[in-house]
Amino acid sequence: MASPSNRPPESLREQVRSAVIWRSGTQILGQIVTWASTFLVIRILSPSDYGLFAMTQVVLVLLNMINGYGLASALVRREDAGRHAQRQLFGMLILLNVALAATQFATAPFAAAYYRQPMVADLLRVQALLYLATPFIALPQALLSRSMDFRHQAKVNLVSALAGAVTALAGAMAGLGVWTLVLAPIALFFTRAIGMTMAARSWMWPSFDFRGAGDIARFGGMMAAGQVFWFLQSQADVFIAGRLFDPHTLGIYTTSLFLTQIFVSKFVPPLNEVAFSAYARIQHDRDAVAAAFVKAARVIMVAAMPFYLGLAATAEPLVAVVLGPKWMEAAPIVHWLALAMPMMTLQALFAPASDAMGKPAISARNGATGAVLLPIGFLIGVQWGIGGMVAAWFVAYPLFLAASAIRTLPVLGVSARELASAISQPVLAAIAMALVVSIVDTWLIPLPPAGRLLFLVGTGAAVYGAWLAIFARETVDELIDLVRNRGAQPG
Repeated sequence: MASPSNRPPESLREQVRSAVIWRSGTQILGQIVTWASTFLVIRILSPSDYGLFAMTQVVLVLLNMINGYGLASALVRREDAGRHAQRQLFGMLILLNVALAATQFATAPFAAAYYRQPMVADLLRVQALLYLATPFIALPQALLSRSMDFRHQAKVNLVSALAGAVTALAGAMAGLGVWTLVLAPIALFFTRAIGMTMAARSWMWPSFDFRGAGDIARFGGMMAAGQVFWFLQSQADVFIAGRLFDPHTLGIYTTSLFLTQIFVSKFVPPLNEVAFSAYARIQHDRDAVAAAFVKAARVIMVAAMPFYLGLAATAEPLVAVVLGPKWMEAAPIVHWLALAMPMMTLQALFAPASDAMGKPAISARNGATGAVLLPIGFLIGVQWGIGGMVAAWFVAYPLFLAASAIRTLPVLGVSARELASAISQPVLAAIAMALVVSIVDTWLIPLPPAGRLLFLVGTGAAVYGAWLAIFARETVDELIDLVRNRGAQPG
């Protein structure tokens, strides 16, 4: 097999473009299906149901940080990934995930005792089934990613999203309550496991002879360490608040968080999958990695900034239309959390680049920093309720982002000034958009929530597009060239 770095740049560029189109295009379609189901389910279920579910997610997310996807990533960037290495990876994934399922089943009562909610134990025991599907997702996904085949992945993800959405809607309408939120991911995972295995043709017997697979274990272990640190920072708020808030209050906070994190949690990860594979192929060309990273940051922030600031400016009518009247107390929480999410989005772009360059220790150190700063912020903020939890985002996250940038950017060959310059235009355009929308909203005649939201969204889209067209024409042309597959940069 030829070294990834020896592939023609234009060929790689075409592969990346195709991968982004398939991965992001079907992600958008899949999310439309998922959101249609999710928001209908939110209207049927109560905040308390979401509060109980959030309590189980702390345990589930922690164990999922070490479920073996880091091992699979090692196979993506490994030059020798023959059948024997694939069987070794499969064996590692099976052993690891069986152990995780047993661990979650056994520790479920302790989690229930911590939250003082007995039902949490039953929910966690059923959710342990998710680990049994993971080996049959991670291995074929690694094989497809290695060959830059995101078309088959995208199709499987779309079908599995549909399976999860149908299960969620059926469960909610059948009156299953919080169990709806447990059964839907199980349907999604097992559908994805079957589909991915068929798409990659990864039928094989696992090998439990791990001689010669030390590099896979080391790379995967380092990535897992970084993921565990990410868990400590990303779940610290729910872990801390879940002990002190009642299920209703926790449900308001976590649903607000879900709404504001839609872009960074649903759209950025699939783009990062493509980015990791692309960075891995050019990892020996530092200039190419730097150019690709800057371009990726600019393109992603062009989409992210209007989403977040638009969400902040229209929080009240948006919550009324999307979540329903019983969720209106979430509107101010959505407003402020949305303003914090651009920092989280930028932070999420660092790890794929540094990991693909063979520096997973940087991601681990960044994660360790967040695992200290954010829990401290939430421990202090929780004393003032939900408002204090929101304030902690604005105190701790800028420090976390700055520390991560200081470590990561030099490795990528990117300066802070270059990155700031790359994202400045979408940031300024989104700020102008949010200011205009807020002013228009104060002058607007009384309208039903849906009409008010539609008018404000239209106004915001017009202002944002006009600003970019007038003040950032180069960025607009770059996006057009990317869609039309023109230009010379391999990133």
